[in-house]
Amino acid sequence: MPILPAESDIYPGNLLEEEYFPEVTHCGWWALYTMARREKELMRRLRGMEIRHYGPIIAKRGKTPGGRVITSHVPLFPGYVFLCGDEMDRHRAVATNCVSRCLPVGDPDQLVYDLRQIRRLIQSGVPLTPESKLQPGARVRIRRGLLAGMEGTVIRRRGGDRLLVAVHFLQQGASVLLEDFEVERL
Repeated sequence: MPILPAESDIYPGNLLEEEYFPEVTHCGWWALYTMARREKELMRRLRGMEIRHYGPIIAKRGKTPGGRVITSHVPLFPGYVFLCGDEMDRHRAVATNCVSRCLPVGDPDQLVYDLRQIRRLIQSGVPLTPESKLQPGARVRIRRGLLAGMEGTVIRRRGGDRLLVAVHFLQQGASVLLEDFEVERL
């Protein structure tokens, strides 16, 4: 069975950009917990209804049983899509039959900041590792390179130091190796 090409994981495309920020902080944010493996279907339906949303998708490489290398596009946070809108948008999203429950976001400014950083990590093209358990560590900022200005927490995984960028609302995030980056303590 052929692997489908990547689809957009954000609507509209500028949802998390600075110039759009005042508009998205004045609307409600919800974390939509989806039915099993229905994240992309929900995003397609939300896009069709022109409802603002973001569901981070990453490329994951693997091999078929025959040894062929394939790339799949999978959710970074399985089961979650973030919706930005009013109560009517939330109701329409629930009516898609893809949503198990809605979790209101208590601090939308923090969520938008976290999602903006996650999106930047994904767009950088560096290999990401999903992280489901946050651990305390040193807070740092990258000073130079492709990810300059990114802030996160240093963690040790698989024998190396990694920068963990978190979505605090979910207590999940993504990490990237720190080998090629110069960091400063915050």
